[in-house]
Amino acid sequence: MTYILVDTANTFFRARHVINGDADIKLGMAFHITLNSIRKAWQQFDGSHVIFCLEGRSWRKDFYKPYKAQRAEARAAHTEKEQEEDQLFWEAFDTFKDFIREKTNCTVMQHPQLEADDLIAGWIQSHPNDNHVIISTDTDFVQLIAPNVKQYNGVMETTITHEGYFDDKGKPIIDKKTQEPKAAPDPKWLLFEKCMRGDTSDNVFSAYPGVRTKGTKNKVGLQEAYADRTLKGFNWNNLMLQRWTDHNGVEHRVMEDYERNRRLIDLSHQPDDIKEIIATTIAEATSLDKNVGQVGIRLMKFCNTWDLKKIADQAQSYAEPLNARYTIKENHSLSV
Repeated sequence: MTYILVDTANTFFRARHVINGDADIKLGMAFHITLNSIRKAWQQFDGSHVIFCLEGRSWRKDFYKPYKAQRAEARAAHTEKEQEEDQLFWEAFDTFKDFIREKTNCTVMQHPQLEADDLIAGWIQSHPNDNHVIISTDTDFVQLIAPNVKQYNGVMETTITHEGYFDDKGKPIIDKKTQEPKAAPDPKWLLFEKCMRGDTSDNVFSAYPGVRTKGTKNKVGLQEAYADRTLKGFNWNNLMLQRWTDHNGVEHRVMEDYERNRRLIDLSHQPDDIKEIIATTIAEATSLDKNVGQVGIRLMKFCNTWDLKKIADQAQSYAEPLNARYTIKENHSLSV
Protein backbone atom coordinates (compact mmCIF):
# COMPACT_ATOMS: atom_id res chain seq x y z
CA MET A 1 0.00 0.00 0.00
CA THR A 2 1.12 3.57 -0.68
CA TYR A 3 -0.54 6.24 1.41
CA ILE A 4 -0.69 9.86 0.28
CA LEU A 5 -0.60 12.01 3.44
CA VAL A 6 -1.73 15.59 2.85
CA ASP A 7 -0.55 18.37 5.16
CA THR A 8 -3.77 20.10 4.18
CA ALA A 9 -3.56 23.64 5.56
CA ASN A 10 0.12 23.92 4.70
CA THR A 11 -0.45 22.99 1.06
CA PHE A 12 -3.56 25.12 0.64
CA PHE A 13 -2.29 28.30 2.27
CA ARG A 14 1.26 28.13 0.91
CA ALA A 15 -0.18 27.91 -2.59
CA ARG A 16 -1.73 31.38 -2.25
CA HIS A 17 1.75 32.92 -2.36
CA VAL A 18 2.73 31.36 -5.69
CA ILE A 19 1.37 34.23 -7.78
CA ASN A 20 0.40 37.85 -7.34
CA GLY A 21 -3.08 39.02 -8.11
CA ASP A 22 -6.55 39.43 -6.68
CA ALA A 23 -7.80 37.18 -3.92
CA ASP A 24 -10.02 35.13 -6.25
CA ILE A 25 -7.04 34.35 -8.51
CA LYS A 26 -4.93 33.28 -5.51
CA LEU A 27 -7.80 31.17 -4.22
CA GLY A 28 -8.14 29.38 -7.53
CA MET A 29 -4.40 28.69 -7.47
CA ALA A 30 -4.63 27.30 -3.93
CA PHE A 31 -7.35 24.83 -4.95
CA HIS A 32 -5.51 23.92 -8.14
CA ILE A 33 -2.13 23.28 -6.48
CA THR A 34 -3.71 21.28 -3.65
CA LEU A 35 -5.72 18.99 -5.91
CA ASN A 36 -3.01 18.79 -8.55
CA SER A 37 -0.41 17.81 -5.92
CA ILE A 38 -2.61 14.94 -4.81
CA ARG A 39 -3.19 13.76 -8.38
CA LYS A 40 0.51 13.94 -9.25
CA ALA A 41 1.61 12.09 -6.13
CA TRP A 42 -1.10 9.48 -6.70
CA GLN A 43 -0.03 8.84 -10.29
CA GLN A 44 3.74 9.14 -9.81
CA PHE A 45 3.97 6.96 -6.71
CA ASP A 46 1.09 4.56 -7.42
CA GLY A 47 -1.06 5.69 -4.51
CA SER A 48 -3.56 3.45 -2.72
CA HIS A 49 -5.40 5.83 -0.37
CA VAL A 50 -5.36 9.54 0.53
CA ILE A 51 -5.34 10.84 4.10
CA PHE A 52 -6.03 14.51 4.83
CA CYS A 53 -4.47 15.70 8.09
CA LEU A 54 -5.91 18.87 9.64
CA GLU A 55 -4.73 21.21 12.37
CA GLY A 56 -5.91 21.55 15.96
CA ARG A 57 -4.85 24.18 18.48
CA SER A 58 -1.79 22.08 19.46
CA TRP A 59 -0.66 20.75 22.82
CA ARG A 60 2.68 22.49 22.20
CA LYS A 61 1.20 25.90 23.04
CA ASP A 62 0.50 24.71 26.59
CA PHE A 63 3.84 22.94 26.90
CA TYR A 64 5.84 25.98 25.68
CA LYS A 65 4.11 29.36 25.83
CA PRO A 66 6.22 31.09 23.11
CA TYR A 67 5.31 28.38 20.56
CA LYS A 68 4.09 30.13 17.39
CA ALA A 69 3.17 33.19 19.48
CA GLN A 70 4.63 35.50 16.85
CA ARG A 71 2.03 34.39 14.31
CA ALA A 72 -0.84 36.01 16.20
CA GLU A 73 1.14 39.25 16.26
CA ALA A 74 1.76 39.01 12.52
CA ARG A 75 -1.96 38.49 11.83
CA ALA A 76 -2.85 41.45 14.04
CA ALA A 77 -0.57 43.64 11.91
CA HIS A 78 -2.36 42.76 8.66
CA THR A 79 -3.98 45.52 6.65
CA GLU A 80 -7.74 45.56 6.20
CA LYS A 81 -7.33 44.12 2.69
CA GLU A 82 -5.11 41.32 3.98
CA GLN A 83 -7.62 40.52 6.72
CA GLU A 84 -10.41 40.31 4.16
CA GLU A 85 -8.31 37.98 2.03
CA ASP A 86 -7.54 35.83 5.09
CA GLN A 87 -11.24 35.53 5.86
CA LEU A 88 -12.01 34.57 2.26
CA PHE A 89 -9.35 31.87 2.31
CA TRP A 90 -10.49 30.41 5.63
CA GLU A 91 -14.10 30.28 4.46
CA ALA A 92 -13.03 28.52 1.26
CA PHE A 93 -10.82 26.15 3.24
CA ASP A 94 -13.77 25.23 5.46
CA THR A 95 -15.84 24.31 2.41
CA PHE A 96 -12.95 22.20 1.14
CA LYS A 97 -12.76 20.37 4.48
CA ASP A 98 -16.50 19.68 4.32
CA PHE A 99 -16.10 18.38 0.77
CA ILE A 100 -13.32 15.91 1.57
CA ARG A 101 -15.11 14.72 4.71
CA GLU A 102 -18.56 14.27 3.21
CA LYS A 103 -18.12 13.84 -0.56
CA THR A 104 -14.99 11.65 -0.87
CA ASN A 105 -13.72 8.31 0.44
CA CYS A 106 -10.52 9.83 1.81
CA THR A 107 -9.60 9.46 5.45
CA VAL A 108 -9.76 12.80 7.28
CA MET A 109 -8.04 13.23 10.65
CA GLN A 110 -8.24 16.12 13.11
CA HIS A 111 -8.06 16.53 16.89
CA PRO A 112 -8.26 19.74 18.95
CA GLN A 113 -4.90 19.07 20.65
CA LEU A 114 -2.91 17.86 17.65
CA GLU A 115 -1.14 19.41 14.69
CA ALA A 116 -1.20 17.82 11.27
CA ASP A 117 2.48 16.92 11.80
CA ASP A 118 1.56 14.68 14.76
CA LEU A 119 -1.08 12.85 12.75
CA ILE A 120 1.15 12.38 9.71
CA ALA A 121 4.00 10.99 11.81
CA GLY A 122 1.57 8.84 13.81
CA TRP A 123 0.06 7.36 10.65
CA ILE A 124 3.52 6.44 9.32
CA GLN A 125 4.52 4.91 12.66
CA SER A 126 1.30 2.87 12.80
CA HIS A 127 1.71 1.62 9.20
CA PRO A 128 5.42 0.60 9.23
CA ASN A 129 5.15 -1.94 6.42
CA ASP A 130 3.60 0.43 3.91
CA ASN A 131 4.91 3.25 1.72
CA HIS A 132 4.05 6.88 2.43
CA VAL A 133 4.21 10.13 0.47
CA ILE A 134 3.84 13.34 2.49
CA ILE A 135 2.47 16.30 0.55
CA SER A 136 3.84 19.41 2.27
CA THR A 137 6.32 22.27 1.97
CA ASP A 138 7.23 21.95 5.67
CA THR A 139 10.90 21.09 6.25
CA ASP A 140 10.01 19.49 9.62
CA PHE A 141 9.07 16.32 7.74
CA VAL A 142 12.65 15.68 6.59
CA GLN A 143 13.12 13.85 9.92
CA LEU A 144 10.64 11.21 8.67
CA ILE A 145 12.36 10.51 5.34
CA ALA A 146 13.17 6.79 5.00
CA PRO A 147 13.21 4.10 2.31
CA ASN A 148 9.40 3.89 2.65
CA VAL A 149 8.74 7.63 3.22
CA LYS A 150 8.99 10.44 0.65
CA GLN A 151 7.99 14.09 0.75
CA TYR A 152 6.43 15.81 -2.25
CA ASN A 153 6.37 19.61 -2.37
CA GLY A 154 3.48 20.44 -4.67
CA VAL A 155 4.30 24.14 -4.72
CA MET A 156 7.89 23.68 -5.93
CA GLU A 157 7.12 20.32 -7.60
CA THR A 158 10.07 18.58 -5.94
CA THR A 159 10.42 15.26 -4.14
CA ILE A 160 12.70 14.38 -1.22
CA THR A 161 13.64 10.73 -0.79
CA HIS A 162 16.32 8.83 1.15
CA GLU A 163 18.30 8.89 -2.12
CA GLY A 164 18.20 12.61 -2.77
CA TYR A 165 16.21 15.57 -4.08
CA PHE A 166 14.41 15.27 -7.42
CA ASP A 167 12.49 17.59 -9.73
CA ASP A 168 9.09 16.93 -11.26
CA LYS A 169 10.67 14.88 -14.06
CA GLY A 170 12.57 12.65 -11.64
CA LYS A 171 15.94 14.26 -12.33
CA PRO A 172 18.31 15.07 -9.44
CA ILE A 173 18.19 18.67 -8.26
CA ILE A 174 21.58 20.36 -8.68
CA ASP A 175 23.10 22.16 -5.71
CA LYS A 176 23.85 25.73 -6.79
CA LYS A 177 27.05 25.88 -4.74
CA THR A 178 28.65 22.56 -5.67
CA GLN A 179 27.01 22.13 -9.09
CA GLU A 180 26.53 18.48 -8.09
CA PRO A 181 23.28 16.62 -7.34
CA LYS A 182 22.00 17.76 -3.97
CA ALA A 183 23.01 15.22 -1.34
CA ALA A 184 20.37 13.02 0.23
CA PRO A 185 19.18 14.26 3.63
CA ASP A 186 20.45 12.69 6.85
CA PRO A 187 17.22 12.73 8.91
CA LYS A 188 18.82 11.91 12.28
CA TRP A 189 21.49 14.61 11.98
CA LEU A 190 19.04 17.22 10.70
CA LEU A 191 16.68 16.48 13.59
CA PHE A 192 19.51 16.77 16.15
CA GLU A 193 20.69 20.02 14.60
CA LYS A 194 17.18 21.50 14.61
CA CYS A 195 16.58 20.51 18.22
CA MET A 196 19.81 22.28 19.13
CA ARG A 197 19.34 25.39 17.00
CA GLY A 198 15.59 25.73 17.51
CA ASP A 199 13.05 26.77 14.90
CA THR A 200 12.51 30.49 14.31
CA SER A 201 9.41 29.84 12.17
CA ASP A 202 7.71 28.24 15.19
CA ASN A 203 9.33 30.58 17.76
CA VAL A 204 11.28 27.73 19.35
CA PHE A 205 14.46 29.17 20.83
CA SER A 206 17.93 27.66 20.44
CA ALA A 207 19.19 25.29 23.12
CA TYR A 208 22.68 26.74 22.69
CA PRO A 209 22.81 30.07 20.83
CA GLY A 210 25.88 30.54 18.69
CA VAL A 211 27.08 26.95 18.89
CA ARG A 212 29.36 25.97 15.99
CA THR A 213 28.52 23.14 13.65
CA LYS A 214 32.13 21.96 13.65
CA GLY A 215 34.09 22.41 16.84
CA THR A 216 37.55 23.89 17.35
CA LYS A 217 40.60 22.63 19.21
CA ASN A 218 39.23 24.00 22.46
CA LYS A 219 35.48 23.80 21.93
CA VAL A 220 33.12 20.95 21.03
CA GLY A 221 30.72 21.56 18.16
CA LEU A 222 27.46 19.92 17.10
CA GLN A 223 29.15 17.40 14.83
CA GLU A 224 31.41 16.07 17.59
CA ALA A 225 28.55 15.84 20.09
CA TYR A 226 26.31 14.13 17.52
CA ALA A 227 28.99 11.54 16.76
CA ASP A 228 29.17 10.83 20.51
CA ARG A 229 25.39 10.62 21.03
CA THR A 230 25.32 6.84 21.49
CA LEU A 231 28.24 6.45 23.91
CA LYS A 232 27.53 9.82 25.55
CA GLY A 233 31.16 10.35 26.35
CA PHE A 234 33.27 13.48 26.72
CA ASN A 235 32.07 15.36 23.61
CA TRP A 236 28.40 14.78 24.30
CA ASN A 237 28.60 15.79 27.95
CA ASN A 238 30.96 18.67 27.26
CA LEU A 239 28.32 20.24 25.02
CA MET A 240 25.18 19.27 26.89
CA LEU A 241 26.39 20.39 30.33
CA GLN A 242 27.24 23.88 29.14
CA ARG A 243 25.32 26.80 30.62
CA TRP A 244 24.45 30.17 29.11
CA THR A 245 22.52 33.28 30.17
CA ASP A 246 19.80 34.89 28.07
CA HIS A 247 19.04 38.61 27.60
CA ASN A 248 16.77 38.56 30.67
CA GLY A 249 19.56 37.27 32.88
CA VAL A 250 18.04 33.77 33.10
CA GLU A 251 20.57 30.92 33.16
CA HIS A 252 19.98 27.95 30.86
CA ARG A 253 21.46 24.47 30.74
CA VAL A 254 21.90 23.15 27.20
CA MET A 255 20.65 19.64 28.00
CA GLU A 256 17.39 20.93 29.49
CA ASP A 257 16.63 23.22 26.55
CA TYR A 258 17.61 20.48 24.09
CA GLU A 259 15.15 18.07 25.71
CA ARG A 260 12.46 20.76 25.63
CA ASN A 261 13.06 21.27 21.93
CA ARG A 262 12.95 17.53 21.30
CA ARG A 263 9.45 17.47 22.77
CA LEU A 264 8.43 20.25 20.42
CA ILE A 265 10.23 19.18 17.24
CA ASP A 266 10.88 15.41 17.30
CA LEU A 267 7.74 13.76 15.88
CA SER A 268 8.46 10.54 17.75
CA HIS A 269 9.07 12.20 21.13
CA GLN A 270 5.67 13.62 22.12
CA PRO A 271 4.47 13.09 25.72
CA ASP A 272 2.86 9.69 26.34
CA ASP A 273 -0.64 11.12 26.78
CA ILE A 274 -0.33 12.88 23.42
CA LYS A 275 0.83 9.66 21.77
CA GLU A 276 -2.31 7.98 23.10
CA ILE A 277 -4.47 10.73 21.60
CA ILE A 278 -2.68 10.31 18.25
CA ALA A 279 -3.27 6.54 18.28
CA THR A 280 -6.93 6.97 19.24
CA THR A 281 -7.52 9.60 16.54
CA ILE A 282 -6.04 7.33 13.87
CA ALA A 283 -8.03 4.32 15.11
CA GLU A 284 -11.29 6.29 15.07
CA ALA A 285 -10.62 7.71 11.59
CA THR A 286 -9.80 4.30 10.11
CA SER A 287 -12.80 2.63 11.74
CA LEU A 288 -15.18 4.70 9.62
CA ASP A 289 -16.39 2.60 6.71
CA LYS A 290 -16.72 5.38 4.15
CA ASN A 291 -18.44 4.36 0.95
CA VAL A 292 -19.29 7.56 -0.89
CA GLY A 293 -20.61 7.09 -4.41
CA GLN A 294 -20.31 9.31 -7.50
CA VAL A 295 -17.20 11.08 -6.22
CA GLY A 296 -16.39 12.33 -9.72
CA ILE A 297 -19.77 14.04 -10.07
CA ARG A 298 -19.46 15.51 -6.58
CA LEU A 299 -16.02 16.87 -7.49
CA MET A 300 -17.41 18.48 -10.63
CA LYS A 301 -20.10 20.23 -8.57
CA PHE A 302 -17.42 21.47 -6.16
CA CYS A 303 -15.33 22.73 -9.09
CA ASN A 304 -18.32 24.54 -10.56
CA THR A 305 -18.91 26.29 -7.25
CA TRP A 306 -15.36 27.64 -7.23
CA ASP A 307 -14.96 28.06 -11.00
CA LEU A 308 -12.21 25.42 -11.25
CA LYS A 309 -12.76 24.73 -14.94
CA LYS A 310 -9.41 23.09 -15.69
CA ILE A 311 -9.92 20.56 -12.90
CA ALA A 312 -13.56 19.97 -13.86
CA ASP A 313 -12.46 19.21 -17.44
CA GLN A 314 -10.27 16.38 -16.10
CA ALA A 315 -12.52 15.41 -13.21
CA GLN A 316 -12.04 11.68 -13.64
CA SER A 317 -8.27 11.75 -13.07
CA TYR A 318 -8.64 14.12 -10.10
CA ALA A 319 -11.45 12.04 -8.61
CA GLU A 320 -9.55 8.74 -8.73
CA PRO A 321 -7.46 9.36 -5.57
CA LEU A 322 -10.47 10.88 -3.80
CA ASN A 323 -12.53 7.76 -4.49
CA ALA A 324 -10.15 5.13 -3.07
CA ARG A 325 -11.32 3.64 0.23
CA TYR A 326 -9.15 2.68 3.19
CA THR A 327 -8.48 -1.04 3.50
CA ILE A 328 -7.39 -2.49 6.84
CA LYS A 329 -4.56 -4.99 6.55
CA GLU A 330 -3.20 -7.37 9.17
CA ASN A 331 0.19 -5.67 9.26
CA HIS A 332 -1.25 -2.34 10.41
CA SER A 333 -0.53 -1.58 14.03
CA LEU A 334 -2.70 1.29 15.25
CA SER A 335 -0.40 2.44 18.02
CA VAL A 336 2.44 4.95 18.07
